[in-house]
This record gives sequence, C-alpha cells and structure tokens, in this order.
Amino acid sequence: MTLALMGRQWLHAKRAIVNNKKGQMVGKQVKEITVAAKIGGADMAANARLFAAVEKAKKASVTRDVIERAINKGAGIGGEKMVMDHIVFEGYAPHKVPVIVEVYTDNVQRTTPEMRVLFKKGILGTTGSNKFLFEHVGIVEAYTAAAEVDLEAAAIEAGANDFEAISHAQNDDIPEGASGARFHTERTEVHAASTWLKANGWTVVTSEIGYVAKTFPELSDEFRADVGEFLQALEEHEDVQRVWAAVK
Repeated sequence: MTLALMGRQWLHAKRAIVNNKKGQMVGKQVKEITVAAKIGGADMAANARLFAAVEKAKKASVTRDVIERAINKGAGIGGEKMVMDHIVFEGYAPHKVPVIVEVYTDNVQRTTPEMRVLFKKGILGTTGSNKFLFEHVGIVEAYTAAAEVDLEAAAIEAGANDFEAISHAQNDDIPEGASGARFHTERTEVHAASTWLKANGWTVVTSEIGYVAKTFPELSDEFRADVGEFLQALEEHEDVQRVWAAVK
C-alpha cells in the first residue's frame, strides 16, 4: 500500500514538473510574440519574426485571444503596453565556452542577481567581453516537404550569405523527414529572406537577429554534458529569451 502511494505521489510530481515546463514554454512564446510586435510592429505580413512566433504559438495551442493580446501589448495598441528592459549578458559556460544571453525583464534588480547565480558554474563577463567571438547576423530557419532541395540555390535566391542543413533533432519545429535549413543573412535582410522562402514553398519557423559563433571549442562528451546542463538552466529562466553559445 505504501509503495503504491509513493508511486502515485511520484506520478503526480512528474506531471506537475511536465505541466510547469509546458507553462514556461508557453510563457516564453507569448513573450516572444510581444517582443516581436514591439520590435517590428503588429503587421505579420511585414514582420517575419512575429509571423514565425505566432505560428509556433498556435502549434502549442496558445489561444487566439492570448496571441492577440500579446501582439497588442507589444505594439502599444490599446491600454496595455509592454514595459521591459532588453539586457544582454556575456560570459562563458563551463570549459570556457563563450555564451551570450538575451533577457527581457520588467525587473532588472531581480533578474541580474539571478543571472549571477546561474553563472556560478561559468563566468559572467562585462559588456563587450566576448561579442567579438560571434557574428551578429540575421537567422532564418525553415523547412520544405520537397524530397530533393538545392539548399545553395535556395540560399542565393533568398539573399542569404550562408546556410546549413538542419533536422528535427536540431530543431523540433522541423517535422521528421522534412528538408530543413538555417540561413544566415545580413541583419537588414531577415524579413526579405523569410518572405522569399514562404513564397517558394518553405515554412519559416524562426526569423530573428542573433549571434553565431565564429569558432567552436573541442569538447569531450563529459565536458559537453556539463555545458549542456549549464545552458539548459539558463534557458529555463523565465526572463531568458535566447541563449547563444559556441557549441554545436
């Protein structure tokens, strides 16, 4: 009887953990919609980042009312407006792996000490400490159901500077069996690249400006596990919107 009770308690605890993670994921998606609308406006046809964020939220069953409220809040439509600071933390994960963390917070005094705690296994640098190790570029991730795809031709037509094939294992927004790719563009060309891809049979799942590492340190399996655990802890923080790291 005791064993059965303990098992049931663990089941409830496990469900609570899963539900909490789902809630965090939805919360980040709603914040992403708000941020995208604040940066690029409420018109999804003219804001590729917002379009991608809304599509991702729909797949996660976020309701239309919540999505519309997030867009209006970010774009400053109506009575509710977004009041958040954008902070970029730079530092190193364990084993000297460069990291850039983008945060949107309504309470800098709360978030900054929490980030210091999260970085206790790494090094939290100062402004300008490691951005030179990254390229600041436009990033578009997309997929197509076409069996054979010339990614180089697609990149050229979309106006991208570089590309790489990606799979479901690398981005779970890409269906298994689909042909996925990550395109790097000039920061001013993200929307144009996303628009061309959508018009030519691609489904865009990410459209943003971000950081791509110039080099990647060699890591053993043990070191890679340490870095992965560290990055996961960062990503689970409610105010962290993006984590960029020099790890493949």
